[in-house]
Amino acid sequence: MHVKDNIWKLYIIKGIMWFMVAMPIIVLFFQENGLSLQEVMILQGSYSLMVALMEIPSGYIADLFGRKKTMVLGTFFCFIGFALFSFSFGFWEFFLAEILLGIGNSFISGSDSAILYDSLLQSKQTDEYTKIEGKTYSIGNFSEAGAGILGGFLADISLRYPWYVQAAVAALAIPFAISLVEPQVKFKKIEKSFKAILQVVNYTLVENKLLKWFTIFSAITGVATLSMAWFAQPFFKDVDIPIKWFGILWAILNISVGLSSYHAHRLESLLNRKILLSFIGLGIAFCYISLGFSETKWGLLWILMIYLIRGVATPVLRNYINEITTSEIRATVLSVRSFIIRTCFALTAPFLGWIADIYTIGGSFLILGVLVGGIGFLCSWKLIALSKQ
Repeated sequence: MHVKDNIWKLYIIKGIMWFMVAMPIIVLFFQENGLSLQEVMILQGSYSLMVALMEIPSGYIADLFGRKKTMVLGTFFCFIGFALFSFSFGFWEFFLAEILLGIGNSFISGSDSAILYDSLLQSKQTDEYTKIEGKTYSIGNFSEAGAGILGGFLADISLRYPWYVQAAVAALAIPFAISLVEPQVKFKKIEKSFKAILQVVNYTLVENKLLKWFTIFSAITGVATLSMAWFAQPFFKDVDIPIKWFGILWAILNISVGLSSYHAHRLESLLNRKILLSFIGLGIAFCYISLGFSETKWGLLWILMIYLIRGVATPVLRNYINEITTSEIRATVLSVRSFIIRTCFALTAPFLGWIADIYTIGGSFLILGVLVGGIGFLCSWKLIALSKQ
């Protein structure tokens, strides 16, 4: 087996892990098992918190012991989590399943991009990273789109059937993770200590100014796009879209992300970095603000635009971060980025949800637009200034 084979294997792993058959019916499933909406949100908060807490340690473990090993652990934990969901009927069983999924996904997060970049580094193909990362991301979104439609049909038979399929599909990722080849890129292994983790965090967010602002910019756009994943369905409901269309719209949005991420490398080659960063930051902010003033079905166009920009932002910003990061700390740095996204989302989501409950969902969109626009402008200004030095 050659390190180049990692690329198509990572495509398959991404497609499997994003084949979220149960996602369109997850709230209905919990409620059918006697959970209140408050308990449902506690479960989701527990998952996000676990991912956030494990992000940096998991990236450190990947840098220390190898990305392949953490990928195997991650796929195994996800399989156990989904399997537990399929046979659970109460809050605490679901809680344990969420914790297992949080651990599993945090092990995969960062390790997949790190092993991809180092595989390309060994093969002297790093100039292809944005293209391949974009293709990987698009495969995930196409997979999620198809899974959403299938999940709707399965749920029509039984709300538990999607979970059986989900567990079976997740198991398929394990042998592909085991078959990955650890890239033989020469770099100094980081030391085995908690102090070493703090040193990488300090390097990412304090010492390396360029990396710091790229990470913050990537994080704020990540929070914005993650928020839309949760606020899209309430918006559908507010503008009186029939529930039977939810799955189809979800599929369309994921396909749009897949298409834009697939072609992200083309946009990166056409536009200079300053213009592309401005397009991502100000584009998301403009769409959110416009959506805040839209209370009709026309608002769907602004949601679609946010998803299209998301497809470009993810592979492009990861590439920028990878370009200025050394191999021995790559997974940890990418995990710092994910940690910031999850933590910021965990802090802002309850407040934005409260605004939507007390006032309107449009108010939440306006706040997000102002936050993304302000922080995005600051990051772009800092990055442009640093690039001139």
